[in-house]
Amino acid sequence: MRKFLVVLDDSRECLNAMRFAAMRAAHTGAGVTILSVIPPDEFNHWIGVGEVMREEARERIHAHFEVFAKWMRDRQNVDPDLVIREGEAVPEILQYIEDDAEIGVLVLGAGTGRKGPGPLVTQLTKTSGALPVPITIVPGDLSKEKLEAIT
Repeated sequence: MRKFLVVLDDSRECLNAMRFAAMRAAHTGAGVTILSVIPPDEFNHWIGVGEVMREEARERIHAHFEVFAKWMRDRQNVDPDLVIREGEAVPEILQYIEDDAEIGVLVLGAGTGRKGPGPLVTQLTKTSGALPVPITIVPGDLSKEKLEAIT
């Protein structure tokens, strides 16, 4: 495995996916790429507003990334890469996997709420047989201790 790909979004389960990917990368000598996808604008006719919203989204992504990256560097000695794309999440994730031949595993965090594991897990597992890489799904309520024990 060369790199673990983790999706950075606003979900709570994203944290466990980040931890898992960093710990596995540290134990296997792999890297981590963090992908964040900015959804398409709903304000296309307000070009100036759309540009401001995209820039704010990028700033928010960079701030979240820095928190995760610092933890990965300090605790796991892993220096992650950040990739930001714009579009619909699932097609952008699939396209990135296709574009980067070093991606070895896609790591997703599963939600624990009544709505199920979350839209990314639901959509990507439906097409998992056609993916060029395996998917690791990390339970959203997995404790830090159990997570450390399995990595």
